[in-house]
Amino acid sequence: MNIRKTFAAGLATLCLALPAAAADLPPLSHGLTLQAPKSAPSLKLADLDGKSHDLAKLRGKVVLINFWATWCPPCRREMPSLERLSQALAGEPFIVLAVDVGEDADTIEAFTNQLDTVPTFPILLDATSRAMQAWKVAGLPTTFLVDKQGRVVASAIGGREFDHPAMVAAIRAMLVK
Repeated sequence: MNIRKTFAAGLATLCLALPAAAADLPPLSHGLTLQAPKSAPSLKLADLDGKSHDLAKLRGKVVLINFWATWCPPCRREMPSLERLSQALAGEPFIVLAVDVGEDADTIEAFTNQLDTVPTFPILLDATSRAMQAWKVAGLPTTFLVDKQGRVVASAIGGREFDHPAMVAAIRAMLVK
């Protein structure tokens, strides 16, 4: 068998095994770790369309900030649940901000266009990773929950199922405070 046929056979076997491997992944978590409220670091970044978003101007809203990247498997897995959460709380004083770390708009759009539902929440560009450093993000994905007063009140490292009933209930409780 020549090398090209061997490579093609190996690639076909790998591709067939991928869906089964994805099904074997552990479920995403659905909790955030509460913490003593502290002022949120500054966050002012442009989105995929070049529009500027400033966390300081979102006082009065609960903000879920998710640091992520397209190359990160748990980040990719949790993205659809971020959109479902955003839709579930539409009309409430709540917003999701997804901060992509180190990638360009074309890379992000190529990924989001593959999703069943393209995210409607702002995806912000942290091309230099300065925001990631200011927020002391140690790994991706990392999520922060900011209350209406602009204080970080909860966080999580690792993939989450954001539309899990427990997560939605915890965020709804923040909306009435």
